Amino acid sequence: MSSLIQVHQHDHLVEIIINRPEKRNAINWPMMEALSSAIDSVEQLKGARVVLLRGEGTGFSAGIDLMGFSDLVERFGENWRDNLFPLTAAYQAIVNKFERCSLPIIALLHGYCLGLGFELALACDFRIAAEGTKIGLPETRLGMIPDVGGTTRLTRLIGSARAKELIMTGRNVDLSDAERWGLVNYVVPADKLMTKAENLASEISQSAPLAVSYTKRVIDGITDIDRGLSLEAWAQSVLMRSEDFSTGVQAMLLKQPAEWKGK
Repeated sequence: MSSLIQVHQHDHLVEIIINRPEKRNAINWPMMEALSSAIDSVEQLKGARVVLLRGEGTGFSAGIDLMGFSDLVERFGENWRDNLFPLTAAYQAIVNKFERCSLPIIALLHGYCLGLGFELALACDFRIAAEGTKIGLPETRLGMIPDVGGTTRLTRLIGSARAKELIMTGRNVDLSDAERWGLVNYVVPADKLMTKAENLASEISQSAPLAVSYTKRVIDGITDIDRGLSLEAWAQSVLMRSEDFSTGVQAMLLKQPAEWKGK
């Protein structure tokens, strides 16, 4: 398995660790492939009851690697932007594996959890955030939308009005609001993050494993996430070819305000 994503088992607990701290755990395509392999391997581990997903270094993940688009050419071809649906479907399929994993997954958030990193966390069953963590979906400030389940899962969690506010503004969510809205289960001091996750995992492990797994499947099956993912893919296929997208990426890299043209 790639060193970018590590998997360690400790009795009933399994850790999946995002391990690219020198790049703030920014996610590129090789990391997505490694995440896919990691979650597949977890299903095969004997005695595993709960998965902890965390990031190494100063944060969970800063989101998609804006310098990593060149990695997409080899996998999706030079003209990947002209037909974005295969790429979006590939990203969505990997993140969906976390939601559809038979084991409950707890995301441990610290430092920053932005964009694609937050979309990955949203696919987990529980989110515990360290105090001071920056959480948000800034895609609209790049001329895009969250298209790897972020728009759909955020709306499912906190409702359409609040989801629209957070996505349309692209701002970070206040952690007290995030906890109050149910976006995160708990906000704790940074040095208590792992302890809180382990305590929750221990409680879950006292319940029958089949009952836990079926509870997850029933609750996740109540809403129609597949239609939401299809709508995300449709919108992104238009936005990624817009002039505003190129403007947004350039502005983000240069840390300057974008001058939008609406086309």
